[in-house]
Amino acid sequence: MLGIFEKSLKAGKFDDDMILDDGSKMVIEKIYPLDAVFDVPEDVPEDVMSNKRYAGLDGFTIQECADKVAADYGKIDIFIHSLANGPEVAKPLLETSRTGYIAAMSASSYSLVSCVQRFAPIMNKGGSVISLGFIASQQVVPSYGGGMSSAKAQLESDTRVLAWEAGRNYGVRVNCISAGPLKSRAASAIAQGDQRTFIEVGIDYYLANAPLQKNLYSDDIGSTVCGMVAPAFGAVTGTVLYVDNGMHAMGWACEQAGEKLWKRSEPLREDELMGAKYTSQDAASS
Repeated sequence: MLGIFEKSLKAGKFDDDMILDDGSKMVIEKIYPLDAVFDVPEDVPEDVMSNKRYAGLDGFTIQECADKVAADYGKIDIFIHSLANGPEVAKPLLETSRTGYIAAMSASSYSLVSCVQRFAPIMNKGGSVISLGFIASQQVVPSYGGGMSSAKAQLESDTRVLAWEAGRNYGVRVNCISAGPLKSRAASAIAQGDQRTFIEVGIDYYLANAPLQKNLYSDDIGSTVCGMVAPAFGAVTGTVLYVDNGMHAMGWACEQAGEKLWKRSEPLREDELMGAKYTSQDAASS
């Protein structure tokens, strides 16, 4: 992923997204290599060290990354944990191996614990750690397999414990954002049906059934993060905040069911949405 990101950045693929409100372009001062399944150099097996994907990288464990950041910047205010990996995510839980299950936990949830262990000591008091959860931690989301739902549940539970421990030890806040489906590179690889991917169906399912019938964008998540790391949220910690157009509040899909959406080849159109139908007696009777 590091190579893909650096090549895309150099090719200017992110140029439009990097324009700030004042018209200037965001500057990325430095990119640090990080493989969050390794805490310290001693954890890295020889076959990984000799793998060509790691060739030329100078220290990519969590501890080494934290040490580099401290050397370059001293103290920091914000740490965003936006990473996950489940090698068997396309498998149902009943078909998930022990190795795949533990790998999902290691990369997706324990990595937060390790990062807070090593970054909280170099954060200013009042600093903020944010991670990204998913509603599968609390409710069943078919096709989100390989132990990833368990990993997200662990991530959210650890958020509460880390909020207590990091708060008392370092004065740092720890929160989690549970976002609705976004068509990211990683999400697009979860499952593939005959016509559509898991994430494409998820986007339409939320669009059809959430209280706010509008698409969710990365800016929605980013804006929420900006708020949560700001001093205005200085008394908020240990919280899982849903940013999903209200879908987490729904107990019944009243408009579009998953089976129907999987069979589609195209996204839902605006004229297919029910809007206010069934929200009042007048609308329901019309």
